Amino acid sequence: MKFKHEWIEKSPILLLVLVLIVVSFGGLVEIVPLFFQKSTTEPVAGLQPYSPLRLAGRDIYLREGCYNCHSQMIRPFRAETERYGHYSVAGEFVYDHPFQWGSKRTGPDLARVGGRYSDEWHRTHLNNPRDVVPESNMPGYPWLAKTKLVPDEIAPKMRALKRLGVPYTDQEIAEAPKSLADKTEQDALVAYLQGMGTLIKAR
Repeated sequence: MKFKHEWIEKSPILLLVLVLIVVSFGGLVEIVPLFFQKSTTEPVAGLQPYSPLRLAGRDIYLREGCYNCHSQMIRPFRAETERYGHYSVAGEFVYDHPFQWGSKRTGPDLARVGGRYSDEWHRTHLNNPRDVVPESNMPGYPWLAKTKLVPDEIAPKMRALKRLGVPYTDQEIAEAPKSLADKTEQDALVAYLQGMGTLIKAR
């Protein structure tokens, strides 16, 4: 009996199964090879795991939903690289769990913001963005400057990341709480921002 395409179109279940097979196969063909490319699985030269302060800052960045308005993925297009700097490279993010590439840009991309502004600029910007960028629609985060970090929370996070392959040593984990003493959430977030994209600079 001759197979006819209309059989697929008349059977929603068959159509759904075949679509799932095609999409799954296509996805595997695109994604699986990336796990075997060194450029996507090995850290770029000089990449170090986040310091305890920067790791705490990254958690605050996630908690406050900064990724909802700021991507960390500069695409390899001239318009992007001229504005933000060198395009994002997978090897910069091998210690990020999860990475923050994203695509939403209510605010500017932050992939190369590290070192572009002073710590004081970031503090002023976090307290009230319009003090440094009058047209900004970003909300202020003044409470970060008054909220102290909880040092005992960092070691469990570092141990979890170590299980995921981040090369923290037992000594680094043991000494981490001490390094966060008397630090504020603002200190941590500024440290995280200042380290973004500093290993690869195009300008």
